[in-house]
Amino acid sequence: MSLERSIAILSPGLLGGSLAKTIQQRMPGMELRIWARREEAVQEVKRDLPAAIANTSIADTIRGASLAVLCMPIQHMPGIAQQIAACELADDLIVTDVGSVKGSVVAALEPIFAGTKATFIGSHPMAGSQRTGLANASGDLFHRAACLLTPTATTQRADLDRLRAFWIKLGCRLREMTPQEHDRTVARISHLPHTMAVLTTFAALGKDAGVLDSSAGGFRDTTRVAGGDPEMWAGILLQNRVEVIAALQDASGAMRELLEMLQTMDEEALRRFLMQAKALRDLLPAV
Repeated sequence: MSLERSIAILSPGLLGGSLAKTIQQRMPGMELRIWARREEAVQEVKRDLPAAIANTSIADTIRGASLAVLCMPIQHMPGIAQQIAACELADDLIVTDVGSVKGSVVAALEPIFAGTKATFIGSHPMAGSQRTGLANASGDLFHRAACLLTPTATTQRADLDRLRAFWIKLGCRLREMTPQEHDRTVARISHLPHTMAVLTTFAALGKDAGVLDSSAGGFRDTTRVAGGDPEMWAGILLQNRVEVIAALQDASGAMRELLEMLQTMDEEALRRFLMQAKALRDLLPAV
């Protein structure tokens, strides 16, 4: 039996739409309310998710909800949170999010809700796609995905237990860490790979995009995430810039090492370098 009474999703893009579809599959009968900024998006929700209550009013969407999930780009979350905090809220409302940065988000949103009936706890399901929009949403997106929760010293155990139960119900594997640990971790395994895919795309195609005619699966796989939403990723990289810069500096150091091996034709060092990378990559569990 669900611990939630009514769930509000704010912004029905890829993640918000996938969340809605997963809730309908795994929590049948749950009241689902969806807020969209534009009336055109509301009509799309009504076509794709007819059982959900969709509108452009934050107050109507949040009224009576026991759980609200912010699914817009992280740079827009504080403004939406302030609008929510000004609404009539249920006594048991938990607000969470799906953002890829936690330090700045938690620091901004916890104080916004501190003086209300609601409480904020950060979430980050490690799931997504370079595609965007409700049209690309999937009810399987969160299946077996890691979900990183970032409680703080003010988080109540009962609220955290409810949020844990929600993500587990959606099929996620949970980890808990501080917002700072989250940003350091995700910079290495999500934000750095994105920036390297962007850099690879520029280095490969910047002078002659015609080489694409000869490309194969390796180039497509390596650069796939560079096709992500530029607005969303600009916000992510800027808000986590300290940890992203540190990761890029380490990548730059490894790049210099590789250049030196090639320039000096040091085959033995090159083999060791490639073997070390392979051994680390082999630690990744099979899907």
